[in-house]
Amino acid sequence: MNALEKKIVQKKARIGVVGLGYVGLPLAVEFASQGFETLGIEVDPKKVNAISSGRNYIADVDDKVFTKVTKSGMLKAAADYSDVSKLDVIFICVPTPFTPNKEPDISYIVSSVKEIAPRLRKGQLVILKSTTFPGTTERYVQPMLEESHLKTGKDYYLAFSPERIDPGNKKWTTANTPVVVGGVTPECTRLACLAIAQITPKIVPVSSPKVAELEKLLENIFRSVNIALVNELAQLCDRMGGVNVWEVVEAASTKPFGFMPFYPGPGIGGHCILIDPYYLSWLARQYDFQTNFITLAAETNENMPFYVKNMVMREISMMPVTFPEANILILGVAFKRDVDDIRHSPALKVMELLHNDGARNISYNDPFVPTVEVDGEKFESVEISKKALQDADCVLITTDHSSYDYDFIVKNARRVIDARNATKNVKAGRDKIVLLGDGK
Repeated sequence: MNALEKKIVQKKARIGVVGLGYVGLPLAVEFASQGFETLGIEVDPKKVNAISSGRNYIADVDDKVFTKVTKSGMLKAAADYSDVSKLDVIFICVPTPFTPNKEPDISYIVSSVKEIAPRLRKGQLVILKSTTFPGTTERYVQPMLEESHLKTGKDYYLAFSPERIDPGNKKWTTANTPVVVGGVTPECTRLACLAIAQITPKIVPVSSPKVAELEKLLENIFRSVNIALVNELAQLCDRMGGVNVWEVVEAASTKPFGFMPFYPGPGIGGHCILIDPYYLSWLARQYDFQTNFITLAAETNENMPFYVKNMVMREISMMPVTFPEANILILGVAFKRDVDDIRHSPALKVMELLHNDGARNISYNDPFVPTVEVDGEKFESVEISKKALQDADCVLITTDHSSYDYDFIVKNARRVIDARNATKNVKAGRDKIVLLGDGK
């Protein structure tokens, strides 16, 4: 048993987490709650101050657990990398967006590794968790770390273990979701599995970082492709009439094998599903290969906010009000139900498109998101009152939060455009509802 292994087993290993967002903070809290001294490294001073003062800013993190680990000092935060050499296991959980040209942007990974490299010492384990393209760990991270003159797999250890965070999911969390691990060497894999096994029971080792990097892209692209399929079917149902795509999906779902239900909507959001197809298509071009099928699916999903915007314009065109003067109330701006995450939210894209096309009276409500900024203009969430609904020429449901009273909404609204089938159980006033993909 080497020194690092002994520290991990005895819970004496000091854990570092670089990036304290939706991935990093739950990870840091989990390690701290299991008795590991944990340091979060975060460039955003607001997050550092929040942790230092015991203020939780991630809804998926249990407030009681957060308070316990911060108050006890098991979880601390820092705005610099000065204590990296004192850590034993370092997780990198920084964002990996894409550029305006939809090429990978791994600058956050690079800048983090550049800070870690000169402070790297023998016996440390570095685990990259940020979603990225195959080859990132070995082609970019490893060479920078080896500038410290330490040999990977011998002097220090390096692995890739993709995050599997699903915001708002109460069943599958950091503590119980199976984790894939691919190390640069077998010893790297073994030690990374051992470290992560301290907080989650199911570890799946794979043969290399590349396998782990590609399987993460597959997870998200699988969703992208299937969502695109039903989004395209929804548009077809609207065009040909007489067939409701939601009924079609529910009917197909009765097959007990060979089918998994996916549902249409105003587009896709969150950090991964929108971005990952472009990461893979960029990589494929390096090998003179075109991922036509995957790229087309991504484009189909990206076109959905335009389709929903046109649904709004069509309905308003049949009303005794001009489009610029129409009052449009949007319900839900988070990218999915019952979360406060607005990253790449299709609702915000719809708002932007409506605004760019001349709509001047746009308002929104979201119980999880008090303010948003669209095209440089700041919006504040309004109350869903009887008056607000009656004053709106069009109410657009873009996120189907469970707290919404859809019977009340439909009863008081003049026209409801439902992009999520949120009103499926509403009985009265169905003539007011225009449903995405209902074939009418």
